[in-house]
Amino acid sequence: MADPGDAAMGALLDEHGAAAVWRALRDGEAPQPPPGARPDTVARRSARWRDRAGRIDPDALLAATADFGSRLVVPGDPGWPTQLDQLGRRRPYALWVRGAHDLRHACLRSVAVVGARAATAYGMHVAADLAWGLGRRSWAVVSGGAYGIDSAAHRGSLAAAASAVAVLACGLDLAYPRGNEGLFADIAARGALVSEHPPGTPPSKHGFLVRNRIIAALTPGTVVVEAGLRSGALNTARHGQELHRTVMAVPGPVTSALSAGCHRLLRDGAAVCVTDTDDVVEQVGRIGADLRTDEGGTALDPGSLDDTSRRVLAAVPHRTCAGTASVAETAGLGLDSALSSLGLLAAAGFVERGPSGWRRTAGVRGRG
Repeated sequence: MADPGDAAMGALLDEHGAAAVWRALRDGEAPQPPPGARPDTVARRSARWRDRAGRIDPDALLAATADFGSRLVVPGDPGWPTQLDQLGRRRPYALWVRGAHDLRHACLRSVAVVGARAATAYGMHVAADLAWGLGRRSWAVVSGGAYGIDSAAHRGSLAAAASAVAVLACGLDLAYPRGNEGLFADIAARGALVSEHPPGTPPSKHGFLVRNRIIAALTPGTVVVEAGLRSGALNTARHGQELHRTVMAVPGPVTSALSAGCHRLLRDGAAVCVTDTDDVVEQVGRIGADLRTDEGGTALDPGSLDDTSRRVLAAVPHRTCAGTASVAETAGLGLDSALSSLGLLAAAGFVERGPSGWRRTAGVRGRG
């Protein structure tokens, strides 16, 4: 009935409870405004809510939820992440969840990694590396499922065999963006897809903005990898500040407009500078137990890759480009396996697309 994050509806729920509010609006009545609320605002919105309530079939909605393998989680359920309650009257009314993991458990030890959709190779490289390192240390990565930094972070987390959580701005039965449909399937198999929107809800600009408060609230800290001055990632950072979460930012080239937002956060003292996984874990981990160390490798060390990824990397040339079929043949793999490995290697910064295929990223060691 109500738009996500509507404080007026949140006030009614706090005062009367969800069941009573639903019954009143479904019966064509206006719930009594709570103390401190503006009666005219509640009255105006109640008319819209009543109209919407008359068109909702709860049984059909729950049946559609079950049909595509998701579940509905509401405040008070065992799987409800109680850290969302800190959003107060902007708390989600309910969450649709699809995936192998219990959302509350997955987010107990988690970090949000967010940034620009039109990310640079540098940003993708850093996001994947951070997420991989966090995953190797049993931290789940939460992001928004978008192209660019979000996708690189999700893929880095999956490459480390860790839980990945994607908070979407549309119904879970809609894959948006469409190009990430395969990624969403992988996240559902190894983590959780989350939305406060019911099935069939298309994405909207407002939906993306209100979605960001959930990403910030689910985790103890948010890392902004790349962000322009008007980036939605800065909106997530602001929500993190309001919730007294740790906000971190990765510095980038001073000439890059896609790092200008990160630099502003650092300049204004709104974020802590981080450059690797140890920096992040030291900020959000347990005092005395997660201090920075100078040991261990990163995702950019080819020795950290599994056997399949090493074979694919060895099959990618340095200076010339090779097509996917050629890489698969050289690595002795099927086309699908090779393409999957190439996607992970690209997200982690090992390979890149050239004018006629794949080539090794400059500076990456290995044969070829």
